[in-house]
Amino acid sequence: MASRRRGIGIFIVVAVLVGGLVGAYFIVDSILRGVAETAARQQISSNLPEGVSGDVDVSIGGFSVIGQYLAGSFERVELTAPELSANGVTARVHVVATGVPTNTAKAIGDVEGTIETGPESINALLAAQGVPDSAEVTFGDGQVTYSGEIDVFGIPVGYLATATPTAAGDSVVFLPVAAEVTTGLGSLDVSGVLERILAENPPTLCVAQYLPEGVEVTGLDVTPERMRVTLQSDSLMLDKSSLATFGTCG
Repeated sequence: MASRRRGIGIFIVVAVLVGGLVGAYFIVDSILRGVAETAARQQISSNLPEGVSGDVDVSIGGFSVIGQYLAGSFERVELTAPELSANGVTARVHVVATGVPTNTAKAIGDVEGTIETGPESINALLAAQGVPDSAEVTFGDGQVTYSGEIDVFGIPVGYLATATPTAAGDSVVFLPVAAEVTTGLGSLDVSGVLERILAENPPTLCVAQYLPEGVEVTGLDVTPERMRVTLQSDSLMLDKSSLATFGTCG
């Protein structure tokens, strides 16, 4: 009986020790998670491109940071920048990366992100790409409107167009769905010609030049207050060369 009690006692001691080791592991893992997130945040902040500023929060998901590191890949890394400014244009940025390798020479499994910004930022980007100030974009529910002037048969014609923002991989295209003439032309009706001309040359915002190569626009959502641009990539790498190589528009 005494021997049995000693065996039970030893089992209890072993169980307590193992429990202590497991608890210590998770404490260390929790500390390391915080350290890793802080280090990643500092690294990102110190390597932001010229003209870009803002605070970036980093969250590493998954069960164990230690286990993920030893396995060579982090399950989920989330980046949030509530107010990122790029050359005067302000936006809210949220990125979720899954299958993030510890080896920066390997591509991230999947990257999905959203950029939310207001009409003033979109107009600033359009103006920087040569779209006239007169064609200023105003947001609505799922659509935008913009005004401008176009030459029709040698006659300058003012117009107001309604367009649907469309994701086009490297660009955001404002496809006109309707247009009305705002210039008094008497009995002359050029609305049909106007709509055709606008459809052939819609305002286009190239976004690839602001994003690492391989990141594409996959979706758009517009409200009167903001435009949300959805991005995706399955070829992005974390090395400095890849992040500093921006895309181009065709």
